[in-house]
Order: sequence, then C-alpha cells, then structure tokens
Amino acid sequence: MAINLQKGQRINLEKTNGSKLTNFCVGCNWGAIVVSNGIFGFGKKVQDVDLDLSCLMIDEKGQICDHIYSPLYRTDFLQRYGLPNGKTDSNDYALHHSGDDLKGDQGGDDGLDNEIITVDLNRVSPNVHQIFFFLNNCGTEDFSKIPYASIRMFEGTPTKVKEVFAQYDVAASPQYAGSLALIMGKLYRRGGEWKFSAIGDAFPDRNICETIIRIARDYAK
Repeated sequence: MAINLQKGQRINLEKTNGSKLTNFCVGCNWGAIVVSNGIFGFGKKVQDVDLDLSCLMIDEKGQICDHIYSPLYRTDFLQRYGLPNGKTDSNDYALHHSGDDLKGDQGGDDGLDNEIITVDLNRVSPNVHQIFFFLNNCGTEDFSKIPYASIRMFEGTPTKVKEVFAQYDVAASPQYAGSLALIMGKLYRRGGEWKFSAIGDAFPDRNICETIIRIARDYAK
C-alpha cells in the first residue's frame, strides 16, 4: 500500500518484500482547469495548466552540483539569476526527465503522470549527497485552483505503473491557496544508504529560479 506522505516524514526506501528500492520514478499528474464559457454558465472551456517537475543535486558541502529542469526556459531569463540552461539528464545519467508537459490532462485523470523523472540510485555520482524534487506552476493560478495534482514515487515506467511507493496530493486544498511552488522532498545518503525525507513546503515563488535559490539557501545544508 502506498504511503500518503506527510510533511516532515522520513521513510526508508524498502519495498514490501524487504529489498531496497533503487530504480523508480518520481512523477507528477495534474489536470487542466475547466471553466464555464457562455451565458448562464452553459458550455465549458479548458484552461491549460503548465506545471514543471524538477530536481537539484547537492554535494557534501551543500552546493548545487547538477540539475534537471525544462530546457524550454530561456537562456537570458536563467542568466539573470546566474543559472545554467535546463536539461533532461543528470551528468551521470542516473536521472532522466520525460519532457515538459505544457497543458495537463485535458479530459480528466488518465491515471498516468504528465511529467516523470526516472531514478537509478546505483548510478548516482558519489559526489551527490542530496537530491531535491520540486514543482513549479508556470502560470498564475495557485495550486488550490487546479482540480487535481499529485506527486508520487513508483516502480515501473513512464507508461506503466507497477506499484506506487509514496504519494503527495497537492491541489484543490485551502492550504495551497496562494502557492505556486512546492518542495516535495529529498533523497539523501545516510550510512551508505539512500533515504527519503518528505518536505512538503509550499511557497508563492513567481518562477523556478526563486525556488532553486530558496532550496540552495534554506534547505541544502
């Protein structure tokens, strides 16, 4: 049974049979917003929702040593914050992003994630000690306006979910009113093993760069 993650929760990466979870996916699934269109609310219009799932790799000194975020971010925008261009693979190819979804589910929940980062912990570079996963809304609607959005860790592939290990539900809740960014949690090394810590902190960050700076400043200790 999947763990419904709670803020501050720490979990061991162990499967139900006791073996270690080393190959898995971190995915985000969300729906477009359906609004009334026309007199007296008859007719519907679908409003695209562009969420971005990203991750940062942190070294032993608490410095960013690698990253994955959308290559669609403009170079001049990132340079204003001193950040490199986006990419879909980590330097060690241990993590891979499926690509940027700009719309969300248009016809209701299809049960699959819109953006996925696949993880192979056996291939992660030795200099990486923490991996932060976070979510940004590229639009203006806060998470509470989105009909559904969840982030989950699961065994399987981007097109087939074998077993969900842990999940966050991050939309349609008053606690996310005004929030455009969520720091989901982090993988971290402890005693030669990888563990996971749920963070679950939401912020009104206007763009991904503000969230990256926040993680480096306040969380990468």
